[in-house]
Amino acid sequence: MPEPVADRPYEPVIGLEIHVQLATRTKMFCGCALSFGEEPNTRTCPVCLGHPGVLPTVNAQAVHFALMIGLALGCEIAPRSLFHRKNYFYPDLPKGYQISQYDVPLARNGALGDVRIHRVHLEEDAAKLVHAGASGRIHGAAGSVVDFNRGGTPLVEIVTEPDLRSAAEASEWLRLLRATLRRMGVSDVNMEEGSLRCDANVSIRPAGEATLGTKAELKNMNSFRFLQRGIDAEIARQEQVVRGGGTVTQETLHFDPVTGDISSLRSKEEAHDYRYFPEPDLVPLAPTEAMLSRADDALPELPAARAERLERDLELAPETARLLAFRGELGDFFEAAVAAANGGGDGAVAGPRALASWVTVELVPRLGDTEPTESPVTPEALAKLAGMVSAKAVSQSAAKQVLDVMAIDGGDPEALIVERGLGMAAADELGAIVDGAIEQNAAAVEQIRSGNEKAIGAIVGAVMRETKGRADGGEVQRMIRQRLTVDG
Repeated sequence: MPEPVADRPYEPVIGLEIHVQLATRTKMFCGCALSFGEEPNTRTCPVCLGHPGVLPTVNAQAVHFALMIGLALGCEIAPRSLFHRKNYFYPDLPKGYQISQYDVPLARNGALGDVRIHRVHLEEDAAKLVHAGASGRIHGAAGSVVDFNRGGTPLVEIVTEPDLRSAAEASEWLRLLRATLRRMGVSDVNMEEGSLRCDANVSIRPAGEATLGTKAELKNMNSFRFLQRGIDAEIARQEQVVRGGGTVTQETLHFDPVTGDISSLRSKEEAHDYRYFPEPDLVPLAPTEAMLSRADDALPELPAARAERLERDLELAPETARLLAFRGELGDFFEAAVAAANGGGDGAVAGPRALASWVTVELVPRLGDTEPTESPVTPEALAKLAGMVSAKAVSQSAAKQVLDVMAIDGGDPEALIVERGLGMAAADELGAIVDGAIEQNAAAVEQIRSGNEKAIGAIVGAVMRETKGRADGGEVQRMIRQRLTVDG
């Protein structure tokens, strides 16, 4: 790397390695059932515990899911890929090696958005080490214990090229990948439970240069926020090292989200450290045309394509389209509401933009952590409520009151409006209320006539309070201006 210059800007270069636990019923190379939260060491057998003389067999569903992932990411599928033994000796690896893929992975050379995919390969997960504090005990034991239930879980590892240039960009891209995998149904991609884990390879270089700096690897960040904070902290650490005249060491690091500290775990291994050699107990993986066709047919419309379609065909704002596409259940709810509105008869209907606002701005905050499919508000009911607002049968503010009720108890919006007397105020009733508000706000009237248009808000507010939100704000403003012009 060139000599550091104190005021010279540095550019981060970031690549991600993502481990995805696949949603199969059984483990990668044995018949043990997969589960989360079971009693430790109750989902094991001689194969996944590495007993002598046992033979692994490949999980066909895991291969199918991996092919789906490779195709979804636009990768080239290898006509013949190999399983290898990756040798290292950790307490959570009972065989002393991990079955993975090395120089001939299942898929290569894809892309998701603007980020290139270097490789996609299949492997098995390690077991789980659980550490107690200095004086703590876990399941009656002190120190560290191993739960072998996770050992052998099918994993797909997705490795990107170093195409990301900021922590925020890395976090946003990982959100897109998670939404894509979730939409495909190949994993529940739950970061809290470890079914989606991300490592980040981070380096810096002087802005404008093409040569890569020395990278450090941040291991196992289990949330988008921690990923972003960890990468930002590592970029700052490397800049401090380089600007101080030091050199960045290639190593594996741990980011502590509580303290914000970065600590070294070990020097970064090279491929030769693992002494890879072909797995002698498994034949090469050679996908047939039937397997590829089945995987391709199983792919749904993916989030990136869905966002593009919503923006193009329904003229949604890009941010709204991405939100609906990245949250698949929310997008399904929205599109069902659009379909209900379009088939709702001859009355006024809310357009896609209005419905998108009702879903993303109004419904989402009322749902909290609940998915739309579990909410008592149906797409048809929301479309009907939005249509009544468009038809001026109910005001926007009154409709929000109705949605408050629907979010808790469900129900038909029209019936709720009648039951609670929230229908739009009649013209003669509204006219009398406007006249009264003008009479009671003489100071505001004088300001309006003096050219202070903002003063009209005081009169509008008085009308809305009197009608309990049953008036249309735009119509109220029109009536006030008409009366003041006539009176003046």
